[in-house]
Amino acid sequence: MHAYLLTHYGSGGLQHGTAPEQPPASGEVTIRLEAIAVNPLDWKIRNGWLAQMIPLALPGVIGSEGSGTILEVGPDVVDFAVGDRVAGFIDSGAFAEIAVTRAARLVRLPAGLSMAQAAALPTAAEAATRMLTLLRPEEASTVVVNGAAGAVGSMVTQLLARDGHRVIGTASAANHDYVRSLGATPISYGPDLVDDLRRQADSGIDAGYDTTGHGFIDRVAELVDPHRVVTIADFEAGAQGAIVAGGDPTQLSINDGVREVIDLAAAGGIRVEVETTYPFDALAEALSFSERGHLRGKVIVAGYDRSPAEISLA
Repeated sequence: MHAYLLTHYGSGGLQHGTAPEQPPASGEVTIRLEAIAVNPLDWKIRNGWLAQMIPLALPGVIGSEGSGTILEVGPDVVDFAVGDRVAGFIDSGAFAEIAVTRAARLVRLPAGLSMAQAAALPTAAEAATRMLTLLRPEEASTVVVNGAAGAVGSMVTQLLARDGHRVIGTASAANHDYVRSLGATPISYGPDLVDDLRRQADSGIDAGYDTTGHGFIDRVAELVDPHRVVTIADFEAGAQGAIVAGGDPTQLSINDGVREVIDLAAAGGIRVEVETTYPFDALAEALSFSERGHLRGKVIVAGYDRSPAEISLA
């Protein structure tokens, strides 16, 4: 099968080549990937920044999230069948034509979602619901979301606004209209952040949700108690009293919260933003685009394009 192999750490470490296909073991399924999501985790792994946390045997396939069609089910899989449209977290590496993953890491797609939208949802939905589980604001609170235009930030923003909270979201100026469309009041990241936040929340801020880090918790400490901030980006913030919503990316699974968000998205109750889509052979460009930051939603890579005659369901 076609795949990108990480041969060495660094920006040039991903090579487009081939890798052997593996049959699904007990509890696993094989998927033909049709859309692959690019996450910051992917280029951090490629760069070697997480080599100690997530050790890899190189060369190997990386990539953590995608959507596609089930080609084969392994023993003991009862919830899925060949031909099902699914999305979720990928054990064998998502930067490939074919993937094998645990069935517990997948969700069957409801009607109303494209493959690109579906690929953009699982990580963002899981992280957003994890943050809200750890820090649920009181009714009609005023909250701030750092990185409100990103994939996770936009999900947190919409879920909070949907629950009736007043949301202030940090974003680059180019994304302010988008943040407004999510139901939040936008402010910029820059040097006036604290003053802007104070003006927008003159009665105080009840909670903060940090999806991008960059010293945000320190910057807003005079306005929101660090104990009332949850972060998925600042892993040192626990020393300040903040709630660190860490999760092992290799063990994420589809829970009820993720299913609820995916159903909402399919019904039009949650907006799923795809910043841009790249072809399979432009994965390096997709990773570079993601690494530059200030994204609106998710970067998606299309699955490897084969002619129908090349596709086997065996």
